[in-house]
Amino acid sequence: MSNPPLPAEYDALLREPNACVIGTVMSDGSPHTVATWYLWEDGRALVNMDAGRARLEWMRKDPRVSLTAIMDDWSQHISLRGRVTEFVGGEQGMDDIDRIARHYTGRPYPHRDRGRVSAWIEILSWHAWGF
Repeated sequence: MSNPPLPAEYDALLREPNACVIGTVMSDGSPHTVATWYLWEDGRALVNMDAGRARLEWMRKDPRVSLTAIMDDWSQHISLRGRVTEFVGGEQGMDDIDRIARHYTGRPYPHRDRGRVSAWIEILSWHAWGF
């Protein structure tokens, strides 16, 4: 794993709406992974989740996370390790999911009946494969 900052070509790739998997640490120390959307801004990753998700609780207890952004050719990916440095809910959480949804779908997030929480991830190390 290399330390930030990432080379400009990888930074540009991470700004694209890539498929992505986030890894968190469960309460019992087990790893947990799930597909997610993200935004890459200023060398940090923004993710957003339903306020009732278990992984939100896990990230609050143990902020260590990993993200793997998968390019169109699945053998090319950029893996990031980091930690959550900030949680944001309320109106900002909804604004963030709308920004992320527009990035992936071109439209605001359609489900408005549950609260949303954003997590900003500071990147501590990274690895790229297949480039």
